[in-house]
Amino acid sequence: MIRLIRGIITLLFGAAGLYLNYMLINFADLNSLTAKIGWELSLFGTYIFSFILFSVLGFFLAPVCIRFFMGLVRWLESKLTLLPTNDLIAGSVGIIAGLLIASLFSGSLSDIPFIGPVLSILISVFLGYVGLIIGIKRKDDLFGLVSLIPKLRSEKAEKDKKDAKGKNKQANSAYKILDTSVIIDGRIADIVKTGFLDGVLLVPSFVLEELRHIADSSDVLKRNRGRRGLDILNQISKESMINVEIYEQDFDDIAEVDSKLVRLANNLNASILTNDYNLNKVAELQGIKVLNINELANAVKPVVLPGEEMYVQIMKEGKEPGQGVAYLDDGTMIVVDGGRKYIGQNTSVLVTTVLQTAAGRMIFAKPKGLLEKSTEEFSHEVNAYG
Repeated sequence: MIRLIRGIITLLFGAAGLYLNYMLINFADLNSLTAKIGWELSLFGTYIFSFILFSVLGFFLAPVCIRFFMGLVRWLESKLTLLPTNDLIAGSVGIIAGLLIASLFSGSLSDIPFIGPVLSILISVFLGYVGLIIGIKRKDDLFGLVSLIPKLRSEKAEKDKKDAKGKNKQANSAYKILDTSVIIDGRIADIVKTGFLDGVLLVPSFVLEELRHIADSSDVLKRNRGRRGLDILNQISKESMINVEIYEQDFDDIAEVDSKLVRLANNLNASILTNDYNLNKVAELQGIKVLNINELANAVKPVVLPGEEMYVQIMKEGKEPGQGVAYLDDGTMIVVDGGRKYIGQNTSVLVTTVLQTAAGRMIFAKPKGLLEKSTEEFSHEVNAYG
């Protein structure tokens, strides 16, 4: 190995002699000089002489160069082993950056005769050393910049994950889960026809199973209600206004249908369509959006104000003595004070009070003739005592 290295050094010195001879000939312009004085000078001979001279010099200097190189390697190794890993990486990056900058100048410096290549080497060494020092001293900033890239990537991934979750949540929020009560009620079909509902109507398999049990009941009333619910579902599924899907998954660990509906709504972040008062309250306590058709019906009922006149048919007696009960077309109850004697008759009444309850709206009224008579009697008494 030592002989091989010595031979390489000898050849390198010979090549350096050839290059030096070439530079001297071009610098001194020996070709034109020999032409003027008429001397015959063999340029090829000068190349051979330079190569032999520098090769011999390199052969004898090779052991010194080898020892110097090995000493330099040991010195660098001892210094590098003492450097922390962070300093070593930062210094390497700085050296690479310095050499890249030096390469930008080497092209222009190489055109300078004789000293151009030397200047290129000196500038490369200088900028490499500067890059080493700056890289070691600013290692914290360098590693901070490097660590910022994974952080930005993680933040971007987290943001994309949140966006995807938000989109998924928004997509799931379009689901509206149908309860058994709202299917049997039947008004959901009319609401679907109006186009006020959007998204997807989701019918869980356990709701269908409950409807099937009701339709197979021995009780005639329950059987008719169950069959009506199945007919309503078929009618809705044929409508092109909204999509109807069957949710096959069941919750075997839960027995009650209402609890299953709440669990499903939580899992899908969906809302529940129901007429069940208890399910409505339980779902609202757990933060689930509830669409109650009874509340919708109450909201769209015509507003009746005290003092308005209405023409109604009194159908039956009220709970209190002398009361009569009438109904509007939408089922709103009208309690007519003193209307018992008008049972079975159509009469004009004046609204006295309107009450909004959880069960719906109740209207209290008095027959128009009776109210006008009492008002007239009150006026006479005032005038008598006035």
